[in-house]
Amino acid sequence: MKYSLLLCSFFLTIIPLSVQAQDKNTARFGDVTEKDFAHKVYGIDSNANAVVIADIGTSDIQGNSKGWFSLQYKHYKRVHILNKNGYDIADVSINLYSDGDDIEQLDKLKAVTYNLENGKVVETKLDTKSNVFKDKINKHLVRNKFTFPNVKEGSIIEFEYTITSDFLNNLQPWEFQGDYPRLWSEYNVSLPEFLGYVFITQGYHRYDINEKKDRNESYRVIDSRGAGASDWFSFNASVTDCRWVMKNVPALKEESFTSTINNHISKIEFQLSEYRQPLTYKNLMGTWPLLTKGLMNSEYFGQQVTKDNGWLKDIINPLLKGVTNKTEKAGKIFAYLRDNFTCTDHESLILNQGLKNLVKTHNGTVSEINLLLTAMLKHEDIDADPVILSTRSNGYSFALYPILSKFNYVIARAIIDGKTWYLDASEPQMGFGHLPLRCYNGHARVVNETADAIQLSSDSVMEAKSTTVFIINDEKGNTVGSLLQTPGYYESFDLRKRIKEKGKEALQKDIIKAFGSEITMSNFQVDSLNQYDYELGIRYDFDLKGEKEDIIYLNPMFGEGYKENPFKSAVRFYPVEMPYAMDETFNLQLEVPQGYVVDELPKPIVVKLNEQGEGMFEYRISQSGDNISLRSRIRLNRSYFMPDEYEMLREFFNLIVKKQAEQIVFKKKK
Repeated sequence: MKYSLLLCSFFLTIIPLSVQAQDKNTARFGDVTEKDFAHKVYGIDSNANAVVIADIGTSDIQGNSKGWFSLQYKHYKRVHILNKNGYDIADVSINLYSDGDDIEQLDKLKAVTYNLENGKVVETKLDTKSNVFKDKINKHLVRNKFTFPNVKEGSIIEFEYTITSDFLNNLQPWEFQGDYPRLWSEYNVSLPEFLGYVFITQGYHRYDINEKKDRNESYRVIDSRGAGASDWFSFNASVTDCRWVMKNVPALKEESFTSTINNHISKIEFQLSEYRQPLTYKNLMGTWPLLTKGLMNSEYFGQQVTKDNGWLKDIINPLLKGVTNKTEKAGKIFAYLRDNFTCTDHESLILNQGLKNLVKTHNGTVSEINLLLTAMLKHEDIDADPVILSTRSNGYSFALYPILSKFNYVIARAIIDGKTWYLDASEPQMGFGHLPLRCYNGHARVVNETADAIQLSSDSVMEAKSTTVFIINDEKGNTVGSLLQTPGYYESFDLRKRIKEKGKEALQKDIIKAFGSEITMSNFQVDSLNQYDYELGIRYDFDLKGEKEDIIYLNPMFGEGYKENPFKSAVRFYPVEMPYAMDETFNLQLEVPQGYVVDELPKPIVVKLNEQGEGMFEYRISQSGDNISLRSRIRLNRSYFMPDEYEMLREFFNLIVKKQAEQIVFKKKK
């Protein structure tokens, strides 16, 4: 399982235990000696540019003077920078949440760089008053940034700070893994029985310590905000101290076919779910129908879709003049928005402007454009609803718990004559019923009364590509041919964008360069270029150039084969997430060059990916007289592969690369 979602109650009996309380990290702020510089290379990763010696966090809940409770988070970190390629770890960002006049408080920040000079440890302290800079990222996020001073190859750096937060839903998450290996990563969280949190854990590295202890604590809450005397109350409550430690955690680098590395690093997150006694009980998490009801009733989301939008008729009526079929209506509305509106932000969940203003400016976010699409479809009595999802780069959302912050994207769903269409009008040149690949990230939710769960899985997308090549000898004895290719839909989508930016001529040059033999191209055509619902058709004729040597080596894939394995790493610690399943077919009919005979022909082969037949590679080649036939096909029925399947997948493509590189050898007739 990639994720484990646990509800932390007072007893926490559902978390497995491995009690090793005596196992403590000895690193302490300021306690750096010359012995700490001895390591030039660390066994955890001999190629590491920097190593995190210790990374320790602590979160607990305390009564405050505002009549409620606050979160206090303490963070300590020590790093050994081994060479200049590790300098980036000396740049530190600390995010603080803001909600109007209230903002989380950063205190007790200390940061020191240690260097060994002439056998002595020399300290350089960060001036926190003048060298910590604040950036307001948005209305809810303020980023504090600093860079450690006097960093050199071999430096040891460490910092510590405290964040006090009045936002109980902002219990700090913890990443046990990152860009650099970590010798010790520890997080301690103390939770009182009157607050319930959902735990969301992920990753593939096991805890070395996973323990809990129960104790009692006295809480005192003071309300000093009034004009008179302060009110206060105190009570005792049971507290559970949770401690998680991972040792010798390897770095996790992003490799090919990864949605986002944040989906796979070992980490733990929290979501406030409920208040309990002695507080007044309240379920804060709610349900999916409650969440979607809140969205539909929000003036920043659903109200714009469900209210009387009679003004839309002035836009819609000219578009649909004479059209009665609902599917055709939906297609015309979709195409109008796609072709006439510009998306300014492809990560957006709520509206920053009303739909009327969007129509005036023709500029809006993905949520605004697709909510307008939904409103226009509803205006025409088409069954349509918004759908919220998390894009691949944003990470997974969870079907079990309604956590709105996990979503960052809105599309539309239309049901017409029993057929379901998913639509995104924010992407230029995207066809009706197609979604950008970033949307295929698993769980999504329809924003309606029943809050229907849907799965937008990359396994459901089959990218089928077909290429056919004919090569003959003309009446002059020259070798000439033709190629007809239908790329898959998403390759066609990429080619359309490329042609729009650089023109057909640039595509021709790239094809000639990749062909694998010297050719002269003619009659180059690209069909369906402006028919975005369909795949392209590419066709051209060519003459094979080159001297007629005694021996001719010819790769029969003509640039269409895999030249290198896309899976380069020897091992992989997290899943392969390809954007789609695939079915690529290459057919060749080749007449033996005039005056030559076949000296060597590659051998045919058919290989299954696994016993279940979830993938297949066939390379069937044969000769009949002066004619050679080749059929090369690669099929993968799924796009997602677990780490223990990686070697199988890598060897499968190794075989493909090797086989598709083989050549036919012709020699002159004697």
